[in-house]
Formats: sequence, C-alpha cells, structure tokens
Amino acid sequence: MMDLRLLQTLRVLHAQGTVTATAEALHLSPSAVSQQLRQLAGEVGVEILRREGRQVRITDAGHVLLGHADELYAQWERVRADLGRHARSPYRTLRIGGFASSVGALLAPVAAELRTADETVETHIGETDTAESFRQLLSGQLDIAVLIPLADSPALDDPRFVQRPLLDELQDLVVPAGHRLAGRTGVTLLDAATEEWISAHHDQERLTRALCTAAGFAPRMTHHADEWQAVLSLVTHGLGVCLVPRLVSTSGHPGVVRVPVHGDPRPSRRVLTCVRRGSEEQESIARGLAALRAAADRAVRLDVPATG
Repeated sequence: MMDLRLLQTLRVLHAQGTVTATAEALHLSPSAVSQQLRQLAGEVGVEILRREGRQVRITDAGHVLLGHADELYAQWERVRADLGRHARSPYRTLRIGGFASSVGALLAPVAAELRTADETVETHIGETDTAESFRQLLSGQLDIAVLIPLADSPALDDPRFVQRPLLDELQDLVVPAGHRLAGRTGVTLLDAATEEWISAHHDQERLTRALCTAAGFAPRMTHHADEWQAVLSLVTHGLGVCLVPRLVSTSGHPGVVRVPVHGDPRPSRRVLTCVRRGSEEQESIARGLAALRAAADRAVRLDVPATG
C-alpha cells in the first residue's frame, strides 16, 4: 500500500513550488522531502519529477498522480469525519486563519463562542493572507481559512478545497472630519473622483482601482500604507481619502468620517470560507463553519458603517 504521507509531500511541493518551501511547510528537512519524493517515484514506478537547473518540475505523470492524490485525500478527510462520530477524541484542536480585519470582527468572537460551547475543542486563531491561507490549509497548518479570493487564487472548483461565500463586505469612503463629503448620508465613487487617494495594502489597492475604474475614473494615489491604522492616520491628517472595508474599525480615529458608498451594485468585496475537501464533515470544522456563518450574518445585518 502507498503511504499517503508521500502523496501529501508531492501535493505540498506542487503548491509551494520548491523543495525548501515544502520542507518548511511540512516541518521537515529538505533532504527528508527529497528522500520522500524519491521513495514515491520508486513506488509508482514512473518519473514524477524532473530537475531543471536548481529547480524541480513535476512531470506529466506526476500531474496525473496529483489528480488521484487529491481524490484520495478528500476521501481520507471523510474517513476521519466518519471515525470521529464513533470515537470522540477527548481533546481536539481547530485552527482558523483569516485576513487582518476578519480577526477582530469574525474570528475572535467565533473562537470565544466555540470555547464556551465545548471546552474539549481548543480553537487557535491566526492572521494570514490569501495565498498563505491556501498553502497552510494544504499542509494541515489550518483547518478553516477566511479569505478574499484573488485573480491567481485556486478556482472555486479546485479539487483540493471547498470554498463557500461567507459575506459580501461593503466598502465605505473614509474622509477627514470637516471634508466636503463628510456630512453626506451617502456618496458615489464619482463624487470623490478629483480627490487625492491613499492606497492601502496591495489587495485593497487593486480592488480600489478596479472599483474606481468601473465608476469612470482612475484614482490619483498619492500616499500609501499597509496597515489600516496608518491609513486612517493619513486620512485624519487630511492627506487623502480611502475606501475601507466595513469590518475595519475606525475606533480611535475621531478625525475620520465613514460615508456609505452608493451604486449599483454597491462597492464590496467577496469573503469566502475555505477548507480541505472532505474535512467540512468533521464535527469541529462543521461547528466552526456554522459559527462563522452566524457571525457573518450578524455583521451583514449591521448595514451601517461601524465606528467601533
């Protein structure tokens, strides 16, 4: 019988791209990863990797094996779910990761709720970006990821994962107190077309540019900061305006005003949950997903800009 761990090493190599990164993700040495890959090739009897300079490339046969490996691992996750119904572990760990603003608004309340509901489940929360979320799910470092899909993210029908919509997070225009738009009950993006704009981290900047372009103008990005607290400080000092997702709190920045943005459709970003295919049937993961959906529903019902 083939050792599933060897197939997992190949799957992680495919996701990570290099033996060194694979070793780091699996907490192994590079030599151990190379040895496992050689063992796997020997067991299947075909060349699954080809060295090109200092890099290794997965062969066509290797990609065929990967397809079967994804199916086998999805079934293994279902086996774990079935076994869990008959032999409850006295102590379980649930690992949830998400982008920065989801941690305080969704992940932390969910972790507290799950701890209260079942003390035998220890929930670990971590901040992670979209690309890293997929890598950590595949390597087993995460059980649930809350993420914003990007152009280069795995497709929704990727056989390794189950991705489901969690919420469509509205975007608000944040302006300095006393700004000409600060007293409005709502604006369109075109109302801010002549303003100086502050770009946030890469994903948010890309979304802002796309939304503004769809509205009929190119935003004049004058300043940049990666952290939301720094972005809000720049707005406070009158250096520009910015689109801020609804889950991002402006508490502690009395010098800014959030103004809802109108439009058809209203500017928003899609937020997903993602798990390894088959693992959504495991009890602790299913509970975590249900708690996240409930938290997202509460957030959506609060359809007003959150200042706290």
